[in-house]
Amino acid sequence: LVGGAEGMARLCRTLTEAGLGEVRVSVGERLGYPEEKISAGTARELAGGTFDPLSAALIENEAARPFAPGLPDGLFLRGQGAGGAVPMTESEVRAGILSKLAPPRDAVCWDVGAGTGSVSVELALWAREGQVFAIEKKEDALSLLEENRKKFHVSNLEIVPGSAPGACRELPPPTHAFLGGSSGNLREIVALLLEKNPQVRIVASGVTLETVGELTGIGKDFSFATFDAVCISASRSRNAGVFHLMCAQNPVYLFTFQRQGGAP
Repeated sequence: LVGGAEGMARLCRTLTEAGLGEVRVSVGERLGYPEEKISAGTARELAGGTFDPLSAALIENEAARPFAPGLPDGLFLRGQGAGGAVPMTESEVRAGILSKLAPPRDAVCWDVGAGTGSVSVELALWAREGQVFAIEKKEDALSLLEENRKKFHVSNLEIVPGSAPGACRELPPPTHAFLGGSSGNLREIVALLLEKNPQVRIVASGVTLETVGELTGIGKDFSFATFDAVCISASRSRNAGVFHLMCAQNPVYLFTFQRQGGAP
C-alpha cells in the first residue's frame, strides 16, 4: 500500500535504481470505487507514471531464484587487482561456513577480510531481516564488493573500509562473525568480538599451518565452550580431451568458537 502523490512512481524508480527495473508491477488505484483502475508494467516503464495518491502495488520478480548456501562461484564478479585475482571463498567452503555459523534471519554478522564479498552476500541473503558488515581494506576488493552487493540486491549488506579491529570498533555488536582475513590481528579481532558480545559465534578459516596453529591457540586461550575444527578438502573436475580429471583444491580449515550460553 503506497501513499503520497509521488509514492508509486517513487517506488518504481527505487526498484529500477536497485537493478530491479524488469520486475512486474501491478498498480491498483481507487480500488473498490467506481473509478477503480488497474494497470501493469515493468518498474522501469511505470517509473514516470502518475497514479492516485492512495494505490496498492503487487510486485512480482519472475527472475528471482531460491537461495541455497554455496552459490556457484561464477555468479560473483571477480576482477584482477594489483596482486592478481581478488581472493574469493569458493562455494564448497562457503556452504560449510554458513552451516557452522548457522545465523538466524535477524542475525548481525561481521565478515572480516571480505574480499570479493562472496561470504558477505550469502550471509546477507540468509539473514534477510538482519545486517551484515563486510570489512575490507584493499581498494580493488572494495570496488568488487560494491559491484557484488548491487548484483545480488542485498540492501542489508554494509561495506566497511579499513582493517580490523580498528575499523570495527564503532560497529554494532555482532551475533555472528566470520574471519576470513585478519592481516595478522587474529587475537585482537577475537578480543574485540568478545568485548562487543561475549556470546558471539565465531567461524574462522585458515589455509596455512601457521594460521591453523594460531587458531588452535586462540581456541584454548579464550576458554571457549564450543571449540570445533574441520578440514574441507574438495576436488573439482576438468576436461582432459574426452576424459575428466579431478583437481584437488587447497584444503581449508574451519574453526568454530563460542562461549557458554551463546545460541547459534
